[in-house]
Amino acid sequence: MSLNFLKKPPALILTIFLILQASVFYGFSRGSESIPPALPLNQFPTKLGSWQMVQQGVIEQEVKDILRADDYVTRYYSNSRNYADLFVAYFKSQRAGQTPHSPKNCLPGSGWIWTVSDTVPIQLPSRAEPIVVNRYIVSKDEDRAVVLYWYQSRDRVVASEYRAAALSVADALRYNHTDTALVRVTVPYRDPKDQQKAYQAGVQFIQTFFGTLRQFFPA
Repeated sequence: MSLNFLKKPPALILTIFLILQASVFYGFSRGSESIPPALPLNQFPTKLGSWQMVQQGVIEQEVKDILRADDYVTRYYSNSRNYADLFVAYFKSQRAGQTPHSPKNCLPGSGWIWTVSDTVPIQLPSRAEPIVVNRYIVSKDEDRAVVLYWYQSRDRVVASEYRAAALSVADALRYNHTDTALVRVTVPYRDPKDQQKAYQAGVQFIQTFFGTLRQFFPA
């Protein structure tokens, strides 16, 4: 049989899919996974620069059952001028179907309507290159919020859900572990004119806590 059929887009896509599927099967079936230790998220500081925790969030059991995270923290911080909700869900392994739920699916399911969905760079003091995160602007009735989120391991920040999934396959093959975390920052506002201020507050909050948070994830 001629290999020219591989030059046809449908056949090429199918071939790539089969190769990826085989890689996933191989990577996720290699004995027991080597799960590196991680610091408990409940030890995350309640004071971060000028930001102080004002309330400890609670996740209902029904949500926990859906989330299936191995560890999580949900808190509300304020620096007297701004208010931000920090949510982190950590997954030791993704082999048993424990994967982060994208806010792009969860928020609309809770009645939020999005108006902006893109990615933005955030410059950090500890990195030469900016990290790229998702920006999601949502509203429900009179409430509005800027949502910034990404997928993270200790040394890697990924915005795309698809790229994060592909990198998990690579981690399974190369390191025999698939740990990951979803990090989400939500800054609420009411007046549409305050959207940019809310976004800037979210960026400043991330710049404050990012260096500390990365220490909680395995290398």
